Amino acid sequence: MTLRHAVIWTDHHSAQVLQFDDEQVVSRAVRSHKHPTGQHGSDVRTQHEFFAELCNALDGLGETLVTGSHTVLADLRHYLQKHRPQTAEHVVGYDIVDHLTEKQLVAHGRTFFAERTRLGQSPAP
Repeated sequence: MTLRHAVIWTDHHSAQVLQFDDEQVVSRAVRSHKHPTGQHGSDVRTQHEFFAELCNALDGLGETLVTGSHTVLADLRHYLQKHRPQTAEHVVGYDIVDHLTEKQLVAHGRTFFAERTRLGQSPAP
């Protein structure tokens, strides 16, 4: 059985990617790698490298809900639209939430996708 849905919680330094169905959950962590440098804009470079790694983790996933703070969601959405539009197509929602446990995050994702299905925005599983 393929896992059609994913929910991600992210900040600017780490992400928890949870792919799930009704019975199972597959978890993957993505972390940024700080590059010590005195170069101007090195934080932006590090952030872009982290977002690129996160996008690589999202490749091949079905419908995806991304959660986190308002700031990181805005930054990630901008990055996706500018640098990875093919990945952006699979992101069906952005939701502002505090850091949740894995179980809370999966429950949040299941509720989100059940509501999308109920509203006819998503094919039934």
